[in-house]
Amino acid sequence: MESHFEMNEVTSKLPKHLHKFVVKQPYDEYTPQNQAVWRYVMRMNVDYLSKVAHQSYISGLEKTGISLENIPKMEGMNRILKEIGWAAVSVDGFIPPNAFMEFQAYNVLVIASDMRTINHIEYTPAPDIIHEAAGHAPIIANPEYSEYLRRFGEIGSKAISSAKDYEMYEAIRLLSILKENPNSSEKEIKEAQEKVEWIQENMGELSEMAMIRNLHWWTVEYGLIGSLENPKIYGAGLLSSIGESAWCMQDKVTKVPYSLNAATVNFDITKPQPQLFVTSDFAYLSLVLDEFANTMALRTGGLRGVEKLIKSKSLGTIELTTGIQISGTFDRVIKFKNNKVAYFQTTGFTALANRDKELIGHGINVHKNGFGSPVGKLKGINLPIEDMSPRDLKAYGIYEGEFMTLEFESGIILKGKAITGTRDLRGKILIITFDECTVTYNNEVLFQPEWGLYDMAVGKEVVSAYAGTADVDSFADFGKVSETKTHKIIYTDDEKELYTLYDQVKKMREANTASSKKITEIFNQLKNDFPQDWLLNLELYELALQHNYKIQSGILMHLQDLQKNVAYSKLIQNGLNLLKIEVHQL
Repeated sequence: MESHFEMNEVTSKLPKHLHKFVVKQPYDEYTPQNQAVWRYVMRMNVDYLSKVAHQSYISGLEKTGISLENIPKMEGMNRILKEIGWAAVSVDGFIPPNAFMEFQAYNVLVIASDMRTINHIEYTPAPDIIHEAAGHAPIIANPEYSEYLRRFGEIGSKAISSAKDYEMYEAIRLLSILKENPNSSEKEIKEAQEKVEWIQENMGELSEMAMIRNLHWWTVEYGLIGSLENPKIYGAGLLSSIGESAWCMQDKVTKVPYSLNAATVNFDITKPQPQLFVTSDFAYLSLVLDEFANTMALRTGGLRGVEKLIKSKSLGTIELTTGIQISGTFDRVIKFKNNKVAYFQTTGFTALANRDKELIGHGINVHKNGFGSPVGKLKGINLPIEDMSPRDLKAYGIYEGEFMTLEFESGIILKGKAITGTRDLRGKILIITFDECTVTYNNEVLFQPEWGLYDMAVGKEVVSAYAGTADVDSFADFGKVSETKTHKIIYTDDEKELYTLYDQVKKMREANTASSKKITEIFNQLKNDFPQDWLLNLELYELALQHNYKIQSGILMHLQDLQKNVAYSKLIQNGLNLLKIEVHQL
C-alpha cells in the first residue's frame, strides 16, 4: 500500500503503528502573513542567536536547509536532513509522548505542521513549524547532540506512563490549540486552563514518562550549555522564541547545574520558565540520561516494574530471565516474598517474543484473551527450570507426554500434561505448553482445562518492564491518535484582503520589482483599511529604505505611531534595529 508521506532511507524504517500520526503538510494553507511571521522571527533569531546560541546553531541552519525567507517544505528538508542521517515528518500538534520519543529513536523529527499567528509571534504554547524546524533541526547537525537525541528517544519511548499522563497530554493539547486559535472564546480558554491546572495538582506520584518528559523539557526544549556565568542556548523552545531567548539570559532567570534532579522538576508549558538548567557539555547530557535509565523498570524489572505497567493501563512488555518477552495490557500480579513476582496476568491481545521478534504461533490472534504465567523456581529444587538440561528435566519429571505437578516456591501449583516446548536458538527453553492443565494459587483457580492449551513462560525473575511492545509488528494499531484536532482558522474577507497585500510585497521583494509608486499605494491602503497592522509596514519600510524612496519617512512615522501600542512597541523597535544593522552592513 502506498504511504501517505515521503519515504526515504530513514522514514522507511518507521514501524507501521507510527504512520497514523503523520499528516500531509498543509503548505497551501500558510497565508502570506504566516510567511512574513516566519521571516521576521527567523531574521530576529539569527541576528540575536548568533551571539547567545551554541555554535552549532547557525551552521546547523545551513546544514539542515532552513531558509530565513520561507517556511520550509518537508520534502526539501528531508533531502538535506538525510545527509546527516535524519528525516522529518509533519504531524498535527502535540502527539503522545511515547510516540514522539519513538519517532526520535528512529532519527525522525516530528514537525507540527501549523504556523503560529502574528498574535503569538514571540512565543506560542502550541508546537509549530518555527519551534520544530527552526528550533530542533539545526542543533541535530552536531553529531554528539544528534546521538543524544536518538538515544533519548530510544530510552524515553520505553518509559512507563500513568493513566494520568495521557489525561494531562489531552488537556495540554486542547489548551494549546485553543490559545493559538484567534477565534477561541475566553470562556473556552479559561475552562481548558483550569482543567490543566487541576490535573497538575492531582497527578500523584510522578511516572517514568513524567520524569523523562521533565528531562526532555530541561534539555532538548529549554536547555542551556556552558558555564553558569555565560551559558549558551541549545534548547529548541528557546531557539524558536524571540521572546524567551532574550528573557532567559536575564539574571532574574535562575541558572542551576543540570543533574538527575531535573527529572523531578515540573514545568508549565503556558508560561516563561523561571529557572533553567545548564549542562557543561553535550556528553554530560548522555551521562545523566543513562543515570536515569538505571532507575527505570526497563533495567530494574521486578514486581515494581509489573505494578507500573498495571497502573499505566496501557500496552507494555515484561522480559523474563530466559529472554522471553510478554507484550500486552497487564492487569494483575501475584506477589511473592522479597517483592518478587509469583504470577502475572494480561488482559486482551497479548504477544510473546524473544529478542524483540515475535515467536511463531504466539501472536495476538493466538493469545487474544490474555496471558498468565507463574514466575520463579520450583519448591525444593534449587535449579531453575531454565537452567535444566534435558537430563535434569527428565529427572524432575518434566518431559513431553507426561502428566505432572509443578509446585512453585510461591505457592502456585500447575497440573497438566506437557505436550511441547519452545526453545531459543541457543537451546534455552522459553515456553512449555500443557494440555488438560489446571493452575491454582491457594484456593483460586487461575487456569482450567476447558480454556484450551496452557503456555507457561519459563523464567525465574522479571528482569525488565517497559512501555510498548517487544516486536513493533505485533500490534499494528498500537498508539492512539487524539480525537481533538487542531482548529483550522477561519479568515474574514478583510483578513484575506490584508493577506493579498502581504503577498504583493513578498513578490516585489523576491522579484526585485519594488517601486516607490507601488509601495506608496500599499502603504496608503494599509493606513486606511488596516491601521493596526505593523509587520507589513515594517516590510514596506525595509523596501523603501533599501531603494532610498522618499516614502520611507512617512512609513517610519507611522511605525513610530504604532509603537504607542505596548503590544507592538518592542517588536517594531527590534525590526527597525535589525534594518539599521543590515543597511549599515550594505
